[in-house]
Amino acid sequence: MKKIAIYGKGGIGKSTTTSNLSAALAMLGKKVVQIGCDPKADSTINLLHGKQIVPVMDYYREHEEAPGFDEIGAPGFGGVFCIETGGPNPGLGCAGRGIIATFDLIEEMEVFQRIQPDVVLFDVLGDVVCGGFAAPIREGYASDVYIVTSGEKMALYAANNIFKAVENFRDRGYAHVSGIILNRRNVEDEYENVQAFAEPNGLEIIADIPRSGDIIHYENQGMTVVEGAPDLPVSQKYFELARKIIGESC
Repeated sequence: MKKIAIYGKGGIGKSTTTSNLSAALAMLGKKVVQIGCDPKADSTINLLHGKQIVPVMDYYREHEEAPGFDEIGAPGFGGVFCIETGGPNPGLGCAGRGIIATFDLIEEMEVFQRIQPDVVLFDVLGDVVCGGFAAPIREGYASDVYIVTSGEKMALYAANNIFKAVENFRDRGYAHVSGIILNRRNVEDEYENVQAFAEPNGLEIIADIPRSGDIIHYENQGMTVVEGAPDLPVSQKYFELARKIIGESC
């Protein structure tokens, strides 16, 4: 079982990337779990055809007892098991606490043992890599980290902070950054800008996802572009990424 954390600046497209990656892996015959680690709880919405599941933290607020297996998540496209951690009410409490509580629940309920996934994907907000948001790295849940970035200055600034945070845990045998996913915004010298960050840090740009209106078109229909049109060039980019991540040749 491969456990992978996808980090990136808020709004950079990491949930779109993660969901399309999950869909591609499922279509390649892999059993996948996707865990959205963001208080917005919208990581898995396009795998669930526009429906939002009840986040774990919302369930805890509404019920005295812990959720059962059927309440912790739901199967989406391709059988991807979708979980959302959620977070506190706005302005109240620590947003990262939802991640920690969900991870504790997953262990207690032996979710991975029950589902037996080939790949677990953690979709993690990367603007602030501290507290609960660092749990996939710090607690050893993920073995590999991939950073989603564009060539924009603030996206690369966040990517550098994420890289440094992961490196701080490297000596403890925790996750390491395995590559950069370029999610294009069509800024000037975009590839060169990302390469200038990646190369000095010994990182490879493992995917170059073009900016595509097809992604938005299918998201407006409540699905990933991989599900809606798997033969499109942009969908094939996600399939290529999926094969690279699991170590299969194209």
